[in-house]
Parts: sequence; structure tokens; C-alpha cells
Amino acid sequence: MNRRITLAVALTFTAGLTLAGCGGDSAPKIEVTGAYMPQPVTEQMAGAYFTVKNNGDSADKLTSVTTNLAKAITIHKTVGNKMEQVESLAVPANGTLRLSRGGNHLMFMGLKNKPTKGDDVTVTLHFAAADPVRVHIPVKAADYQPKQ
Repeated sequence: MNRRITLAVALTFTAGLTLAGCGGDSAPKIEVTGAYMPQPVTEQMAGAYFTVKNNGDSADKLTSVTTNLAKAITIHKTVGNKMEQVESLAVPANGTLRLSRGGNHLMFMGLKNKPTKGDDVTVTLHFAAADPVRVHIPVKAADYQPKQ
């Protein structure tokens, strides 16, 4: 009888470990691609665009961006023809957040120096759940259009 109880406990424990392993990792897994900054036309402001891919099973939010290039970076969304600053942008589970001209984007305010074509700007993206992600953003010509 003791053997049956021991065997039952061992099988229950093993099944629990197996099921725990099948649950998947629910943490967001962030990857950034296609980053670019058009060469700014003014000395004070710039924009930046990229795609954030979440390969994880739970949603996240882009909550802030930091850099040494500007006094502040704000997150914006565009609805219709109106641009508005937001506190965060959603990054869906197993989905993407696209920052592009005419849509969601970053605004660099109070540039400490004006980047030029060929420069590389470094930013750190901060998320509600995922670890920060450091991104190198190449500065392209002011009229640059990425290939779709």
C-alpha cells in the first residue's frame, strides 16, 4: 500500500511538472526592427520610426524612451490628421507595434545636436513588463521612405 501511495505521489508530481512546462512562457519577448530617423529639418525636433515585435504570449506597453540626444522624447499616435501625445502604446501578445510616418511615432524634443544622414542615434525603449531594449537608429535622408 505504501508503494502505491508513493507511486501516486510521484506520478502526480511528475504530471504537474510536465504541465507547468507546457504552459508556455507568458512574458513579453521584444524585438525591434526597421529603425530609422529622417534627418531633422530643424535644430529642435526629430522623429523616429521602427517596428516592435512581441514574440511572447502576453501583451506589453511601450511606456517611455530615453536618449542622450534630446531633452525629452515623447510618444505620439496619429488619429486621422491629428497627432496627440500618449503615455504608452500597446504591444500586443504575438503581435507588432508599428511606428511610421503619419502614424505612431517618437518625437525628440530639444535636440542637443542635430543628427545628420549617416549618424547613428542610440535610444533605450522602456516597457511596462519587458526589460529595456537598446536600439541603434540610423539617420537617413529627410525624404527617406523604407521599403515595405
